[in-house]
Amino acid sequence: MTKSACHVCVVKGGTSSEREVSLTSGACYAAALRRQGYKVTEIDFTKDAYLFIEQLRACNPQVVVNALHGVLGEDGCVQGLLSVLGIPYTHSGVLPSAVAMNKQVTKNILESVGLACPDGFLLKVDELLKQDPFVRPFIIKPNTEGSSVGVHIIHRDTDLAAIMKNWPFSEVLVERYVPGRELTVGVMGNKPLAVTEIIPLKAEFYNYKAKYTNDVAKHLLPAPVHELVYENAMNMASQAVKTLGCEGISRVDFRYNDTKGEPGDLYILEVNTQPGATELSLVPEQAKYVGISLGQLVDWMVKQACPNL
Repeated sequence: MTKSACHVCVVKGGTSSEREVSLTSGACYAAALRRQGYKVTEIDFTKDAYLFIEQLRACNPQVVVNALHGVLGEDGCVQGLLSVLGIPYTHSGVLPSAVAMNKQVTKNILESVGLACPDGFLLKVDELLKQDPFVRPFIIKPNTEGSSVGVHIIHRDTDLAAIMKNWPFSEVLVERYVPGRELTVGVMGNKPLAVTEIIPLKAEFYNYKAKYTNDVAKHLLPAPVHELVYENAMNMASQAVKTLGCEGISRVDFRYNDTKGEPGDLYILEVNTQPGATELSLVPEQAKYVGISLGQLVDWMVKQACPNL
């Protein structure tokens, strides 16, 4: 089948806290696919599953490029629906998507195969307010959100009760704070692309605003770290996605504690099964660094999802 005869549906938007990012990712994917010669239809996904099924039936695509981020789109829900409909789709399947979206489950699995993660566990809000789980500073975050939504560093003078008053989640994932630097590795299949160091310029860490706003964070590619650390980050990222069963493109985020000198210690924070494709996104940037354009990347994604094309 020629590319012009292959109908690709890009599913974007969604209803999660990452909707706007997904819309941008989807538009970038769609433009890159059209440049590659594919016939492309874009669908803005909502919670209306019946409408979504009707839209898919109307366009009858050979492949769905899943550009959704966050709840419903990245946690196995849409993946399950597409599997039931028998439509091939990009990125990871139902189980790895659901597992990777749950940070605590991911940590448990990765630690079971010897991959280091920050100490942490889940608490109810009232349990957290009774007593600090770690010496401050420590981290709190939602267990099933992406793009650093809801992440806070709790310092000595932080009013934790005020944060919890407006906490919209049933549980809190608490983690020991790891000092040092932020690193990330994009993975194409099981092949790591490169290591990037992320330096927030106007925030304490690589938060939502830093991820998606110009001139708020600096990406150092390749990361200026000890060569053993660079190699270890690549190997840990590859092992993490293999362990979870991820497919397509993914990204593994790290904290690198080099406060006592290099080489320091790497800790996996999370595995992202559907990393963004915006102009500021890390995986397309790393792919370009190793000689792969966004068009080539998304072409590979489509062919991985449906090898018979």
